Amino acid sequence: MGFQHRVMIGLGAVGILAPFVVYPIFLMKALCFALFAAAFNLLVGYVGLLSFGHAMFLGMAGYAAGHAAKVWGLPPELAILFGTAVAAALGLVVGAIAIRRQGIYFAMTTLALAQMVYFFCLQVPFTGGEDGIQAIPRGRMFGFLDLADTLTLYYVVLAIVAAGFLLIYRTIHSPFGQILKAIRENEPRAISLGYRVDHYKLLAFILSAALAGVAGATKAIVFQLASLTDVTWQMSGEVVLMTLLGGLGTVFGPIAGAFIVIALETYLAQMGSWVLVIQGAIFVVCVLTFRRGVVGELARLVNRPL
Repeated sequence: MGFQHRVMIGLGAVGILAPFVVYPIFLMKALCFALFAAAFNLLVGYVGLLSFGHAMFLGMAGYAAGHAAKVWGLPPELAILFGTAVAAALGLVVGAIAIRRQGIYFAMTTLALAQMVYFFCLQVPFTGGEDGIQAIPRGRMFGFLDLADTLTLYYVVLAIVAAGFLLIYRTIHSPFGQILKAIRENEPRAISLGYRVDHYKLLAFILSAALAGVAGATKAIVFQLASLTDVTWQMSGEVVLMTLLGGLGTVFGPIAGAFIVIALETYLAQMGSWVLVIQGAIFVVCVLTFRRGVVGELARLVNRPL
């Protein structure tokens, strides 16, 4: 059994026992953002495409899942699937436009499109505008798992996030993942070897968008709310912070980064706007001292891939 597999088993055991020690609502929020950060890391860490608008997939999936559950009366599993499908479709459209550019031009294109999505969500009636979609019913998953019970809801969220993470892990270590790394390292060489680079970039973008959609849809069901907060450019910036803080291009880095950022926001909330100042200071310190991120530095110390 490889080192990464042992780490995954250890994290799984911690996840199972965690709600008996830590507040489950905090854990569920952190888990949703961990999946969001892992989906973003798949794009930026393994393909080299920095998106400044990834929150549009998180937010649109939340709105779609919330609308499907509240207005259409769909059960939570179908609402989450619908939200994921909406995010994947949006990823197809945005990706087809954005991958025609590289570097900062790609990043600016995603930011511009994300702002268009933000104003769309602000204006259309079904999103509820600035009020968002509130009182989204959690319902029963598969007809027998009562999500009104916090512990049941936590383990459902844990299972969804674990499945998403395993899909990302399998993708990274597959031949497809190796091609993505080749594109990141030397795109002209990948083209010269006969790979359709734009095709692979688009597939990776859609997969990243869909997984971000899973996180957004799950978050909407958990917190019974879909709001503009999840579509803003600040949220796109926050996931960049999580990924860089945890370790760009590492398997477990986004998880660590998400938990650190959410813990800071939760436990320093009484400090108001100073939270942003503290986050900024921590980010600067980490960039200067932990160039590889928290998990990246740990991997260097133990001399094992993480």
